Amino acid sequence: MAHNTTADRVKRFLGIRPEDQLDDSDFYDDGLYLESEPSAKEALAQLVPTVDGIKHYFRELFPFWGWIFHYNLTWLLGDLIAGITVGFVVVPQGMAYAGLANLPPEFGLYTSFVGFFLYWAFATSKDITIGTVAVMSTIVGNIIIDIRAKQPELEPEVIARALALISGIILLFIGLTRLGFIVEFIPLTAIGAFMTGSAISIAAGQVPTMLGIPSDKVKTREETYKVIINTLKHLGDSRLDAAMGLTALFGLYFIRWFCAFMGKRNPNRSKMWFFISTLRMAFIVILYILVSWLVNRGVSDAKKAKFKILGPVPSGFQHVGAPTINTEVLSAIAPNLPVTVIVLLIEHIAISKSFGRVNNYMINPSQELVAIGFSNVFGPFLGGYPATGSFSRTAIKAKAGVRTPLAGIFTAVIVLLALYALTSVFFYIPSAGLAAIIIHAVGDLITPPREVYKYWQTSPIEVVIFFAGVFVSIFTSIENGIYVTVAASGAILLWRIAKSPGTFLGRVHIQHAARGSILKKENVDAATLEGEKHSAYLDLRRSDLSNPQVPITSPYPGVFIYRFGEGLNYVNCARHLDNMTIFIYKHTRRTQLNKFDKIGDRPWNDPGPRRGEVVDSEEIASKPKLKAVILDFSAVNVIDVTATQALVDIRTQFNKYTDPETVEWYFAGVSNRWTKRALVAAGFGVDRGHGVDSVEKGAQEGVVAVSEVDPDITLGRKEKESAAGDIDLEAGVGVGAGEKQDEIAPVSSGESRPRGRRLAPIYGVNRPYFHIDVETAVASVVRVLERRRDTEDSSLEAF
Repeated sequence: MAHNTTADRVKRFLGIRPEDQLDDSDFYDDGLYLESEPSAKEALAQLVPTVDGIKHYFRELFPFWGWIFHYNLTWLLGDLIAGITVGFVVVPQGMAYAGLANLPPEFGLYTSFVGFFLYWAFATSKDITIGTVAVMSTIVGNIIIDIRAKQPELEPEVIARALALISGIILLFIGLTRLGFIVEFIPLTAIGAFMTGSAISIAAGQVPTMLGIPSDKVKTREETYKVIINTLKHLGDSRLDAAMGLTALFGLYFIRWFCAFMGKRNPNRSKMWFFISTLRMAFIVILYILVSWLVNRGVSDAKKAKFKILGPVPSGFQHVGAPTINTEVLSAIAPNLPVTVIVLLIEHIAISKSFGRVNNYMINPSQELVAIGFSNVFGPFLGGYPATGSFSRTAIKAKAGVRTPLAGIFTAVIVLLALYALTSVFFYIPSAGLAAIIIHAVGDLITPPREVYKYWQTSPIEVVIFFAGVFVSIFTSIENGIYVTVAASGAILLWRIAKSPGTFLGRVHIQHAARGSILKKENVDAATLEGEKHSAYLDLRRSDLSNPQVPITSPYPGVFIYRFGEGLNYVNCARHLDNMTIFIYKHTRRTQLNKFDKIGDRPWNDPGPRRGEVVDSEEIASKPKLKAVILDFSAVNVIDVTATQALVDIRTQFNKYTDPETVEWYFAGVSNRWTKRALVAAGFGVDRGHGVDSVEKGAQEGVVAVSEVDPDITLGRKEKESAAGDIDLEAGVGVGAGEKQDEIAPVSSGESRPRGRRLAPIYGVNRPYFHIDVETAVASVVRVLERRRDTEDSSLEAF
C-alpha cells in the first residue's frame, strides 16, 4: 500500500526505508532544502480578510489617527498661516470658477467650503487642497450647456449637484475597494496634454470677458480655435471692461515677477516676498472692488453698471438640501460621468503625488479617492458641484509652510466668513477682473517647452500623443482630448508589451578597473584590476551599445540564453518564440543531417536546397547541435496559460528538430512561486525526456547557488515538513531512491569549510533546473553537458 504523506514522500526522495524515523537533519542538514508548491487553498486563504487586515483597513480609512494626537503649537502655527493664506486665494478663485461652470458665484464658495472642511479627516497629503478648479468647472459648464440644450427644464444647479453626487459615489466605491491603482494607467504625458489643452481652452474662453466683448459676438463654449478667431474678429467691440481686465492681468503678473525678483535679491526676506506674491489675487480683487465701487456708486442693478460686475451674492448657505435625483436627471448626466470621473482622478492624484515626492512623503491613491469621494458626496447637500485638487492652491499651501492636513479647517473658516460677512462687497467685483484671475491661474497649467523637450528626449512617441491631445482639445473639446490621450497611451502600452524585444545573450569576462585609468588611456595591467574575474551576459546583437571591441562568446556550443524584455504573456509569447526559433535554427543544425532519404519525405516548410544548388555540407556540419536553452525570467513575473502552452509547443518543435536527442531547458531568475508552479505543471524542470534515471543523475550533476546557513535560525518539525510541501517526489526530480543523502550535497568551490560552517542551496534541490541567475544556470548546463560528453567518450573508448 502506497504512503502519500509528506513524510513518506520525503523518505522516498532521500532513500530512507518507510519503517525508519525521519530525523530533523534529514530536511536541512548537509545542504538539503526542498521547495513547496503554492496551492489553490493558499491563494484563496490570502483573499480572506484577517482580523489584523480589517484593523489595518480601518486605520488606513482614517489616517488622521496617526498624527492628530501628536499635534502641537508649532504645527498649529504653520497650519494657521497656510490655511489663512490659501483662504485669501480661494475666495476670489471660487467665485470666478463658478462662472466657468455656468453657476452663480456662491456655488464656488459652497464647493470650496465642503472640500476644505472634510478633506483633512481622510487625507494622506498635507499639501493638497480640494475645491473648485478651472478645468473641472469648465467641463461642468459644458455639460450643463449640452444637457439644457436638450432638456431646458433642468436647472443648472440641479445638473451640477447630481453630477457631483453620482461621481462622488463612484470615486468613493473605487477608493473603499482599494482600486486606486487604476490611476497608474494614465501616464504623465496624457496628464500634461490634458492640462495644457484645457488651460489654452479656458484662457481663450476668458479673453472676450476680460475685454468686454459681448457674448452674442463670441460664443466662448465653441471649439477653442473658433473662439480665438472670433475674438480677433471682434476686438473692435471691446468695452471699458478691457481697461479693468488688462490692467488686472498685468498687475497679477507684475506682482509675481517683482516679488520673485526681490526674493532673489534679498534672500533673507524671501518668505515675506513669497506671502506678498501669494496674496496678489486678493490685493487685485480688493483694489478693483474699490475702483468699481467708486465708479458705480449708487448703482443697485448690476446691469446698469458702467462695466460688467458680479452682481448680488446671497449670504450664507441658500441651497442646503438633498440634490434632485430622478431618472430624468440620471439619464441626462450618465453619458458625462466617465469624463467627470477621469478628470477628478487625473487632477487630484497627479497633484498629490507630485507634491508628495517633493516634500518626502507617500500618498495612498485609494485613500485619496475616498477623500474626494466623500467631498463630492456630501458637497451637493450644501450646494457644491464636482470638486478636486487644485494645483495653484496646493503649491501656495506647500510654500506657505503647511504642517498637516488640518490647515484646511482654517481655510474653511475664511470661506465661511466670506459667505456670511463679505457677500455685499462682492457685488462690485468686475467680471473682467475675475476673468484676468482665471487666465493668470490657468497659465501655470501649461506644460513649458523645456518639459516637452524632456519628453522628446525620453520617449519621442509620447510627444506625438502629447501634441495630439493638445490639438484635439483645441479643435474639438477638452473631453475628446482626454479620451484621445488616454486611449493612445493605452494603445502604446499594449504595443510595447506585444512587441517587447527579447535578446539572445552571450558571455563576456569582466573585472573591475579604476575609471580614471581608463579615461586617461593608461595601460591596465593585472595590478590595477580589482576583484576576481567573473562573467556577465550581454546582447549578442549589441543593441545595448556595448563596446564592439569586446568579444561576446557563446557559453557552450549549442547552448542559447534568451532574455525576455517585458514579461511573457499571451500578447507577446508568439513573437518571442518565433524570434527564438528563427535565431536558433539559423545557428544550429539538425542532429541527423540525412534524416530524409527521399525528397518527398521532407516537410513543405523545409524542402531543402533547390535542384542543382550546391550545398556546403562542411559549413552545415560545423554548426553545433542544439543542446540546451536557458530562459532568463528576471523580467517575467506571472506567466499565463497561453504563454505556458507556447513554451510546451516550442519544446516539442525543438525535440523534433534534435531527434533522437532532446533539448535541455533551464530557467534563471524565476522569482514568482506561481510561475514556477506553472512551468513545472507544463513539464519543465521535471522531465527532460531521458527517463527517470537520467533526470536524477542530471539533478545531481548540475550546479546550484549556495549560501552559508545562519545557525541561529531553526525550524520546528511541522515547519520543516511544510517546507517540503506537497511536492511530487516520485516524478524523477532530485535524488533517486536508494541514493545516499550526502550524494546530493550542493557543489562547492572545493575549498575546505571551517568547522561548524554549513552551506545550503538558495532554492530547493527538488527544482534542479531553476536557478537564481543566468551565471548559475550556465554553470549547471556546462557541467551536465561536459560530464555527459566525458561519459560518452569513455563508453566509446571501452567499446
